[in-house]
Amino acid sequence: MKIVIAPDSYKGCMTAAEVAEAMGRGVRRLYPDAELDLIPMADGGEGTVQAMVDATGGRLIPATVTGPLGEPVAASFGLMGDGETAVIEMASASGLPLVPADRRNPLLTTTYGTGELIRLALEQGARRLIIGIGGSATNDGGAGMAQALGARLLDAAGCDLPNGGGALARLDRIDISGLDPRLQGFAITVACDVDNPMTGERGAAAVFGPQKGATPDMVAALDANLQHLAAIMRRDLGQDVEQVPGAGAAGGLGAGLMAFLGATLRRGVEIVVDAVNLTGRCAGADLVLTGEGGTDFQTVRGKTPMGVARAAKVHGVPVICLSGGLGRNYREVYTVGIDAVCSIVPGPMPLAEALERGPELVEDATERALRLARLAVR
Repeated sequence: MKIVIAPDSYKGCMTAAEVAEAMGRGVRRLYPDAELDLIPMADGGEGTVQAMVDATGGRLIPATVTGPLGEPVAASFGLMGDGETAVIEMASASGLPLVPADRRNPLLTTTYGTGELIRLALEQGARRLIIGIGGSATNDGGAGMAQALGARLLDAAGCDLPNGGGALARLDRIDISGLDPRLQGFAITVACDVDNPMTGERGAAAVFGPQKGATPDMVAALDANLQHLAAIMRRDLGQDVEQVPGAGAAGGLGAGLMAFLGATLRRGVEIVVDAVNLTGRCAGADLVLTGEGGTDFQTVRGKTPMGVARAAKVHGVPVICLSGGLGRNYREVYTVGIDAVCSIVPGPMPLAEALERGPELVEDATERALRLARLAVR
């Protein structure tokens, strides 16, 4: 028997690799001789770097970069097992948790540290980059990222703009002649699970600005500044990205990565599925196990179990999803190829206890699910 085990992390409890190992122990209780293929997964958000490093035998590389407030922060990025593909979570350098609640101000926060991580990946010899852009503290349209890589955003006096989305009001021209030459032929794929444009009512400032500390007046100013940046991008770079779905992700970083670096935006879980060759590894499997911290109606909108199920169904393999909890309209997952979904919690218990006992609960739930599945094929 061959079983593919491809879960996401259970946030705040276990990494994807730890979940996969617990599921594997549960399988071994019933099928000690089964062929197991453990593939830690993610969907482009938190945990993507760790999952892809674990799944490919890669390594994490620590770094100190410029944080969203311009102060040094400890960050990291991954180099996958092929030695040529780097994986970055922009939140590691420019994420909202790096900014204390009383200092959140997207007029000032910068993506400069994200650009520094990209530069460090180039120094490691990477030829491809996968970058997840969720969880940002910024609204600068990727300006800081581009500056860290050698682009110049200049005001009318020819001075470089300071950090933050507020400074974009003074932008007069963009000069990319100094962009790092190693970016030529450097393929960048952006893991992006929102379809918001750069500007407007559904744009970066209007939708995501308030959670980053923007007042209504700041939202209006930031949106106007991104419109101005988009116009300069069209004129100086020949790139019209303002209304591209996903351009508004991470405070317009999606737009910046496309316009400055020629990046391609894709759904995060699709990127991970391809990077770890999940579809190919499901061939010949008898069962696929996946899971996540909580399953609800959002799972079918691009979360890991949906991506895993689609890969499995290419080969007609049944899929069981084991989740930390089942939320509103979780039954929608049956429409995307998941055949059964189960909670790992066997009865009422405090959240703190569930988190502490996570590996044990996953192991037990895996055994229960497989015993039920075995009854069905007798």
